[in-house]
Amino acid sequence: MNTPQPVVLGELPSLSRLYVNAATTAARRRVLGTATDGTRLPAVSHEVHGVRADVENLTAYQHLVGETASDTLPAGYVHALAFPVAMSVMNRDDFPLPLLGMIHLRNHVEQRAAIHFSEAVDIRSWAENMTGHRAGTQLDVVAEVRLHGGGDLLWRGVSTYLAKGVFLPGIDKSGVHSASTPGDFSAPDPTALWQLGLETGRSYAAVSGDFNPIHLSVLSAKALGMRGSIAHGMYLASRALADVGAVKSEAFTWDVAFEAPVFLPAKVALDIATVQSATGTWERSDYVAWNPRSGRRHFFGAVSALP
Repeated sequence: MNTPQPVVLGELPSLSRLYVNAATTAARRRVLGTATDGTRLPAVSHEVHGVRADVENLTAYQHLVGETASDTLPAGYVHALAFPVAMSVMNRDDFPLPLLGMIHLRNHVEQRAAIHFSEAVDIRSWAENMTGHRAGTQLDVVAEVRLHGGGDLLWRGVSTYLAKGVFLPGIDKSGVHSASTPGDFSAPDPTALWQLGLETGRSYAAVSGDFNPIHLSVLSAKALGMRGSIAHGMYLASRALADVGAVKSEAFTWDVAFEAPVFLPAKVALDIATVQSATGTWERSDYVAWNPRSGRRHFFGAVSALP
């Protein structure tokens, strides 16, 4: 795509307001029909400058996902910090897909340098690569975090979402398929077993600001077509990243593919396998999580050293 035109926001958007606006937009589109060009993404990026982490919020996040207390921001926390900017792009009136009900398929993150909690950063986000999927339409939402004032790129994330059941005109319905194959998984011996209560979604919402109703309660999830509330995908992935631990270097890539939702309350089994180079240094940690009762895989991924 061409370089998106920047739209500078005065402050980080409120996720709760974005969700309310998304619900209002969905209702209006049901009544009036979609008023956007259904085959084009908005050719703009949203930016917020001079963002700083809140120390109390950072501490609460670290405690919740099991990260070691540190003055540097975990990669999952940076995702949460950038998420409102990404959401504001998907909440635009000219965005062709419905924000509510989006399914998070996978994430790719490049953590290029450690970010100290006191550093001010600039966050920029845009959407690209809208393509067909066998179950609807998918797209990538990119977020970049740089040192404030046009400094170096510190963190880059690409989140791939699916608008299930939404087949837009002019986009091939047979296009892209999910990368994972549900039938090819055999559960290994777990290295950890998580016990997730009903409050897990609300607890992560409190530290991330992501109050998507599908995560908050059985009733709010059922109102959006789910059979119960589900854990945030990025809470699960961030907890797995925390379990990888300090073995990883300051610069790394972090990949996760989501396969089956975790309905709360739940037990989740996790296995982490570490790969070392010929010289004995850490090279990669592969992880996979599954339902220990059914054996169904929930998500999988890897954390790899950047060259």
